[in-house]
Amino acid sequence: MEPDFWLERWREGRTHFHQERVLPLLQKYWPELGLPAGSQVLVPLCGKSLDMLWLAAQGYRVLGVELSPLAVQQFFDEHQLQAAIHTSAQGTHHVAGNIEIICGDIFDLTAQTLAGCTGAYDRAALIALPPPMRARYVNAVYGRLPDDYLGLLITLDYVQSMMAGPPFAVGDEEVQQLFTPQSMAEVLDRRDILDKEPKFMERGLKALDTVVYRLRRHKTQGVAAA
Repeated sequence: MEPDFWLERWREGRTHFHQERVLPLLQKYWPELGLPAGSQVLVPLCGKSLDMLWLAAQGYRVLGVELSPLAVQQFFDEHQLQAAIHTSAQGTHHVAGNIEIICGDIFDLTAQTLAGCTGAYDRAALIALPPPMRARYVNAVYGRLPDDYLGLLITLDYVQSMMAGPPFAVGDEEVQQLFTPQSMAEVLDRRDILDKEPKFMERGLKALDTVVYRLRRHKTQGVAAA
């Protein structure tokens, strides 16, 4: 998926993937991770998600990464947050309180930046990527998180042939293949949500599951090479 695809979606306002509420599954399962308050939590492909506000309100330092300058601007404007701005090789950094969003490419994050993130929250990143990009993403991001990282991954599972992504279907078999080399992906919840997602019914789906995973490094596995 080329960056221009997402930039155009934001420019044209075709952002139906944006949720106007904090995800209940985040609120329910994030506390089970036991991640200490004050930890930095990576939120890849964050858009202008309200989930970042919730994480910050729980006492975490949030590091979002988003390609679209418009999405970043809307996040801070809509919540009346005055951001300090600076640039680096990773992109343009917007910082307000304990929320920082880097407007840039997730693949440009440095090893040092990722090493500082002991938490990860992935609701819309993995399922936004087409199959050829997923292994690269998991290796480049999760492979460089610290050994003690804890994460929450939320996916969608449906018959891919019935609907073109994004969001893409990423079944449990693929999740395990992607993460097993360096992390454990434990299923915490799986539920049918089609009745709550009429837009997916309109696109032809007959079944739609969302799956919640707890992620953590294998105890005997060191950080994978980028």
